[in-house]
Amino acid sequence: MKKIVLSLIIALLIGIGLSAQEVKPEAGKQFMQINTVESVIAGGVGRSKMIVTNPDGSQKESDLENLFSMTGINFKNIKDNEDKLVRTLKQYTDDGWKLDHVTSLTLSQNDSGAGGIFMTRYLLSKSLEKKSF
Repeated sequence: MKKIVLSLIIALLIGIGLSAQEVKPEAGKQFMQINTVESVIAGGVGRSKMIVTNPDGSQKESDLENLFSMTGINFKNIKDNEDKLVRTLKQYTDDGWKLDHVTSLTLSQNDSGAGGIFMTRYLLSKSLEKKSF
């Protein structure tokens, strides 16, 4: 009798342990990404862009202001870029997108530090809407 009870308790504990480890798949999600590439080339000759990649793979590209002008760092351009990015993120979050992850990157063209880019990737996700009939 003791062996039967002990066997049942062990089987129950194993079953509970296995079900606790069960990973339930998330509801379907779709993803999109916003990239900002900001040029760090003196004199304002660089090209800065914001690229939005939609869930279907299509892309929309828009210009950003260069961070540098002939006189050095252009704080007005930095503010304008921030405003454009914040408006874009707000538009998508208002549409139900969630900001999941942000990755930043700095790349210098050479050892002297002359030129380069700041790049930031914003990964957004949204649950797929279930269609009801």
